[in-house]
Amino acid sequence: MAGGIGGARFLRGLLAHLDRVQPRAEVTVIGNTADDIVLHGLHISPDLDTVMYTLGGGVNAEQGWGRAGETRAVQDELAAYLGPEWFALGDRDIATHLIRTRLLGEGATLSEATAALCERWQPGVRLLPMSDDPVQTHVTIADPTAPDGVRTVHFQEYWVRLHAPEALAVIPVGAEKAAPAPGVLEAIAAAEVIVLPPSNPVVSIGTILAVPGIREALERAEAPVVGLSPIVGGAPVRGMADRMLTAIGVPTSAAAVGLHYGARAAGGLLDGWLVDTVDAAALPELEQAGIRGRAVPLLMRDVELTAAMAAAALDLAAEINAR
Repeated sequence: MAGGIGGARFLRGLLAHLDRVQPRAEVTVIGNTADDIVLHGLHISPDLDTVMYTLGGGVNAEQGWGRAGETRAVQDELAAYLGPEWFALGDRDIATHLIRTRLLGEGATLSEATAALCERWQPGVRLLPMSDDPVQTHVTIADPTAPDGVRTVHFQEYWVRLHAPEALAVIPVGAEKAAPAPGVLEAIAAAEVIVLPPSNPVVSIGTILAVPGIREALERAEAPVVGLSPIVGGAPVRGMADRMLTAIGVPTSAAAVGLHYGARAAGGLLDGWLVDTVDAAALPELEQAGIRGRAVPLLMRDVELTAAMAAAALDLAAEINAR
């Protein structure tokens, strides 16, 4: 289950590890779609595209999202008509959004459109949206100019335009009416290992889990569920996970996020949880809660270090299976 940059980079390491030890392994990625937004009539799926571009070799490696070798001619022309835009759209990236929007307009589901786009990129995984139904993450923030002192904005506006001010609430709008996309529940039921990568636990993994049926499928899955902490030394590796965690009342620590997911033995989701070596002191608390823990380096500085993280996650899953 993956969000955007963190999930995509972890997957790159996972595939590098599997190429060496189990080259015929099949990996299914359930991607977050609650960051999706429509701009200029185009349906944009940032997390799905980041996974697709990263694994397909087309991502801008320096920023972790968008296309390599990107240009901004269309963006510049839009600015000439409308003024500066807060959401950057590169020319190459726009082609992806045009194809997706056209397919959806012709009656394709988001799953079908995603599969068609992956035909070009060949990411080496089966990439499934969490749902074909519309779900949007909205964030409530303080606004002294609003009648009640607060306003609620789309997550992309919160993150990209407003630069992540203090969040008062996080709302997965439409999630309660959504259904898992075709293949999602079947993939969970058939899995040998289920991994929660170091993606944002609130607006990436959390929104996937908000789709009815997905959390329940994890709870009853036969495979071990192992997660990797996105929090290292009391701070997010990147992004705004700390602000999102605060909004839902969870401390920003590796142990707190693991306990937020909870132990499957106690009605939660996790069998195992990897923390960084700097957070090794959290292991006894996790073990006491019923979550098998292990401390390993969790900073994804390059593919080899990330492959070692993935290997540790699979080793922990095998240890849990053996027990």
